[in-house]
Amino acid sequence: MKILKNPHTNIADDFISSAVPFPSDRDDRATALWAKHSPTGPTPLRDTDTIASLANVASVWIKDERARMGLGSFKALGAAYVIATDAQAGDLSDRTYVTASAGNHGMSVAWGAQMFGAKAVVYIAATVPEVFAVKLRDLGATVIREGDIYEESMAAAMKAADDNGWQLLSDSSWEGYYDRPWLLMEGYLTLMAEVGAQIPTPPTHIFLQAGVGGLAVACAAMARKLWGGAPKIIVVEPDLAPALMGSIKAGKSVVATGGVSGMGRLDCKECSLIALKGLARDANMFVTITEDEANAATALLAKHDLASTSSGTAGLAALLNAAAHRDELGLDENSCVLAILSEEAE
Repeated sequence: MKILKNPHTNIADDFISSAVPFPSDRDDRATALWAKHSPTGPTPLRDTDTIASLANVASVWIKDERARMGLGSFKALGAAYVIATDAQAGDLSDRTYVTASAGNHGMSVAWGAQMFGAKAVVYIAATVPEVFAVKLRDLGATVIREGDIYEESMAAAMKAADDNGWQLLSDSSWEGYYDRPWLLMEGYLTLMAEVGAQIPTPPTHIFLQAGVGGLAVACAAMARKLWGGAPKIIVVEPDLAPALMGSIKAGKSVVATGGVSGMGRLDCKECSLIALKGLARDANMFVTITEDEANAATALLAKHDLASTSSGTAGLAALLNAAAHRDELGLDENSCVLAILSEEAE
């Protein structure tokens, strides 16, 4: 495990271009919309005494996203929220949404399109398991395999959007592409708004796993709205894909280099600019974990009714591997930790 203290916390206005927006914290809009359209309602917040004992802290609260809207991950709250918002403005029968995905984001696009009468086209890389392709097709999406890595699939999706007049719906943001991902991340606010109503006491520490950073930045923004500067917010990435940590260290957006991580949904070499700007302001620390640390934690959690993937357990993996870093992280036997189990097991 490696740890970087964020030197930009609370002073990030000029961290990157002023054209990049800070994330939304308007959870009222997202909560109101999902109150109408979510088929399952809030996900549970689990109080796990066994995990707290293993981590030598007072409590560990785990927001369990494995059954979110029947789609298996927190990402159900994102792309489908954008499509639902579009549907409020008019009929979508002539609209096609196109994206690239490692699985879960594509599920949200496909479900949202099916729910509101649009079409969905999802590009996936050669490394994406076929089980996700089957799930996407079951939701009515057209699935196209293109490229060996996510970035190549995204390039194909962008070209298809330009060639066909389709609506590109990415869960990342880059220069000139902010409106759609900004709204998508607003949908994620519902997760932490639910936690605010469920948790009996404010957390002292929040561990948030990050790929491009959409989940982490939305949860961090909402946590600051709920609890101010009190919780320590710790962003967790694979050590093979430290895009956020590297960018924070460099003081600008950089592309990470490294091999392929088994934390597939977190194996993102370039972070979302909105996520980078928001987390530069709101996060206290950035942490990387190794493949072995992630896999060991995932196996341990599966024995305690918390089966997920190494992507879904990455925040908890950082906590469970923090024994040698407790002082640096500010952890002790009185700490109240919040983490997210972000997806179901494959």
